[in-house]
Amino acid sequence: MKILRSLRARLFLIILLAGLIPSVGMRYAILQSYEDRAVTVRIADVQNQFKILANHLILYGYLMDTSSEVVNSELDQLSNLYDGRVLIIDQNFKVIKDTYGISEGRTVISEEVIRCFKGSSTTNYDSKNGYIEITTPIVNTVVSASGSQTEAEGDTKESLAEGVILSSVSTSTIMTTLEILNRRAMIVELIALVFTVAISLALSKFLVAPFERVTQAINEVKAGFTDEEISVNDYLETEHIVDAFNQLLGRMKVLDDSRQEFVANVSHELKTPLTSMKVLADSLMTQEEAPAELYREFMVDIANEIERENKIINDLLSLVKMDKKAADLNIVSLDINGLLELILKRLRPIARKKNVEVIYESIRPVTAEVDEVKLTLALSNLVENAIKYNKPEGWVRVTLDADHQFFTVGISDSGVGIPEEELEHIYERFYRVDKSHSREIGGTGLGLAITRSAVLMHRGSIRVQSEEGQGTTFFVKIPLIHLV
Repeated sequence: MKILRSLRARLFLIILLAGLIPSVGMRYAILQSYEDRAVTVRIADVQNQFKILANHLILYGYLMDTSSEVVNSELDQLSNLYDGRVLIIDQNFKVIKDTYGISEGRTVISEEVIRCFKGSSTTNYDSKNGYIEITTPIVNTVVSASGSQTEAEGDTKESLAEGVILSSVSTSTIMTTLEILNRRAMIVELIALVFTVAISLALSKFLVAPFERVTQAINEVKAGFTDEEISVNDYLETEHIVDAFNQLLGRMKVLDDSRQEFVANVSHELKTPLTSMKVLADSLMTQEEAPAELYREFMVDIANEIERENKIINDLLSLVKMDKKAADLNIVSLDINGLLELILKRLRPIARKKNVEVIYESIRPVTAEVDEVKLTLALSNLVENAIKYNKPEGWVRVTLDADHQFFTVGISDSGVGIPEEELEHIYERFYRVDKSHSREIGGTGLGLAITRSAVLMHRGSIRVQSEEGQGTTFFVKIPLIHLV
């Protein structure tokens, strides 16, 4: 049910059950304790009475002659007193007296009777039918005229009794008292239940109130009424939730600022070549008889600006593709050694123009599950940057190594290096370390952003070590097996 998913409803049920279950358990425990105590007292009382009766049976020789009016009167009195039935059984297991008068002359053989003949009294409480069955041995404890005792009281040795008193005692008074106590306890429970429900409602509302304030504050942020951090410190849990939301809110603000900056940068980068082309075109149009050499020079410049515009657009498209889910990866098992050799083969002509030596070092053969297109783009950007930002007569070293889980590509150069304060910004879109020479060197400022996205899509990592004027080293670490 939907209502049971509510924290308030669950708290209400927990508090209600916490108050109700002990109450019900206590009622049953008290009633059970009373019942046990009442039955124990009744058994002790009945046993005392029938021990006295057993002595009288021996004294009056009732087992031989059942005509004694004194004993018969006492039997009827006990039967009426305890609302029960009394049977006198002799040594032949025959009933010589039944206060109900229906079993006289019959033979009664049972485990309880046999044990009683050996001198052990037995009791059996039947709560379902409401009676207690008690056996009492009839033992001769009368002292003879010579002062000797024919049967010593408390003799620990087993001896046969002369007879057995088998009695059934009603527990109707105990049951009646239990019913009265149970009704009163239920009335108290009902009153307690009303109070427990009221307390449960109040407490559940009070305990959930901080969470409702959190929800209200988040809704206000969502609706745009405020963009300030929220604070609900009633509970440690609400404080954690609020802290997490405030961190998320801060992250969203950063992303929003980044998005606005990205849009501004894109607009500027796309507008700059267009502005240059317009200036060149306007210059040509204002000159009615411009020489052919000037036309050719301006058209070359216009073609270069078009190429620059095209490169920016292609890099933007690549970055958009990188921002998609990793599920878009086209994973294949690939020879990484061969891939690096192919990348370096394509880039060596550029290196030769700048007199930069490209060195490739493979520690061991490596095969991994990767997206060939995206990984090629990422590694190509790193190697191309190492060539572009190098010194004349410099070098670029590409090293491939692997362990049982990852392969690592290290790309080092002898170039200009990156200032320490700039290292944390190099992966930002359109960010350039040397803005004054960016137009001369070329590029769009998106290469490292594309590289980082491609590496992260492979669940890998990229880190950089650099010292200004001493060169830079990038380390790319990617799992050998792609995990979805």
